[in-house]
Amino acid sequence: MNKKVLFGLLIIILFLVPYIFSEYWLLILSEILIMGLFAISFNLLFGYSGLLSFGHAGFFGLGAYTAALLIQHNITSIAIIILAGIIITAIISLIIGFLSVKHDEIYFAMITLAFGMMLFTIAHNWTSLTGGSDGLPLMTMPVIKIAGKKFSFFNPSVIYYFTLIITTISTFILYRIVNSHFGLILTGMRENKERLIFSGANIRNIRLFAFVVSAIFSGIAGIIFCFFSSMATPESMHWSFSAKPVIMSVLGGAEVFLGPLFGSIVFYVLEQIIRQFTDNWMIFLGIFLIPIVIFFPKGIVGTFLKVFSKEKGGNHE
Repeated sequence: MNKKVLFGLLIIILFLVPYIFSEYWLLILSEILIMGLFAISFNLLFGYSGLLSFGHAGFFGLGAYTAALLIQHNITSIAIIILAGIIITAIISLIIGFLSVKHDEIYFAMITLAFGMMLFTIAHNWTSLTGGSDGLPLMTMPVIKIAGKKFSFFNPSVIYYFTLIITTISTFILYRIVNSHFGLILTGMRENKERLIFSGANIRNIRLFAFVVSAIFSGIAGIIFCFFSSMATPESMHWSFSAKPVIMSVLGGAEVFLGPLFGSIVFYVLEQIIRQFTDNWMIFLGIFLIPIVIFFPKGIVGTFLKVFSKEKGGNHE
């Protein structure tokens, strides 16, 4: 079946979700979509550029705090909030990226980790602006007006549809980027950086652009998360939060565009199932991850696609 047809069917099914699932699972699915967008954004660096960032939670948190601060100052225009989040995240990521992208492998990871923890410390200690460890809880939320009717983000169905629409648009833009000439350059840089350098490509600028784009969409995910949770907290900027998109990308498959989204589904469904039996769900998630890494080196989706392509090639021969 054509990929566009499959994607269209998936969107239709997702739009019907509020009529099928309870509000509890509607909220879980909303969070899955938000974290799926975060993971796909992160994977622009990890899966396509070969750069492991441990500071992307900082950009996620920047988006969330930008939204929360604007709402607290009675700016409730969704367009203005998203635009402000994009601008602030772009500026900060440009500065951090400029100082980071010239480094490779573990050095890049450690520098981004350091910058991420700097952002976390600012959010945690600047109490007068960010609320400190308590964060910024929101008593009011933006309202969507359609045909004279008002829809509040406190309504699970409204936040779900909003999340679905923004995530779909953002994912489509990222898909176009990774399937453009620039995406091919990113993949080439991951596979053989030296060859690109010899061909005259400016590796630093390419990495910097990918870093900023990845950070911007991570910030958009943070904005949606602020709408979803009705608050912004420094915990969303901690380095441990940066591990979530890493896990999701590894689970689903970093070399498959929608692999991180699938990883997000697996991650949160497993969490909800295990939490019913124990609060120590991270232990059992770790136990589950070990065989995944061993037996599915390209992630669940990536490995299955590789096996399927081999079988298809074998049948063809």
